[in-house]
Amino acid sequence: MAVRILRRWWILPTLIILSSWASANGIPALSYTPDPTGTGGDYSVTIQILALMTALTFLPAMLLMMTSFTRIIVVLAILRQAIGLQQTPSNQILIGLALFLTFFIMAPVFDEINVVAIQPYLAEEMTSLEALNAAQDPAKRFMLGQIRQNDLDLFIRIADREGEFNEPMDVPLTILMPAFVTSELKTAFQIGFLIFIPFLIIDMVVASLLMSMGMMMLSPIIISLPFKIMMFVLVDGWAMLMGSLASSFAV
Repeated sequence: MAVRILRRWWILPTLIILSSWASANGIPALSYTPDPTGTGGDYSVTIQILALMTALTFLPAMLLMMTSFTRIIVVLAILRQAIGLQQTPSNQILIGLALFLTFFIMAPVFDEINVVAIQPYLAEEMTSLEALNAAQDPAKRFMLGQIRQNDLDLFIRIADREGEFNEPMDVPLTILMPAFVTSELKTAFQIGFLIFIPFLIIDMVVASLLMSMGMMMLSPIIISLPFKIMMFVLVDGWAMLMGSLASSFAV
């Protein structure tokens, strides 16, 4: 369900790109062969359109790498590791939580894309390429709000395009996307480090107590786990974490 909702926001821009490319190259999307009896016919999809539809498999990766999903899922994974729970919450729960929190954070961006690009295109007020260019601007502004300048400069330098852009909005997505992901991973690990510290302190205290009692054969993780869970619940950890993650994005 979450994946279907996620795709609805971006399926139209992707179809716009594919249809524009197909029409520009003269590729027929569908051929119709009428039945000799006149009662029906057969439809056949060309090899070219199959190749275009295969490109849709890159849509989830592009979408997840251009939104807040990366930072959220990395922080949640670090939290689970810090507590010491290997399978709880499960991967499905973490991914679902990250997806819906992503919807919440990205809602203003998605709404702006809908207003400036999707609705005018559906109303035939702009061409497909114009709609695509209009849809890029809200996404670029969101990513630029999270990108560190040194990461952006790094990929501009690697692309050998220094001095070509008068302002950050002129930077193409091919450079913005890797810079955005790099900045998101750095931010996620910084947040994860701060999350790890209190749980690490509990592990060290429990290990010291067990050593002083001569119980060296007993794993400290078994003893510290309930204390870490209790501490996380008492401080309302989930609400604090979700609120902190949501407020950490500049939308």
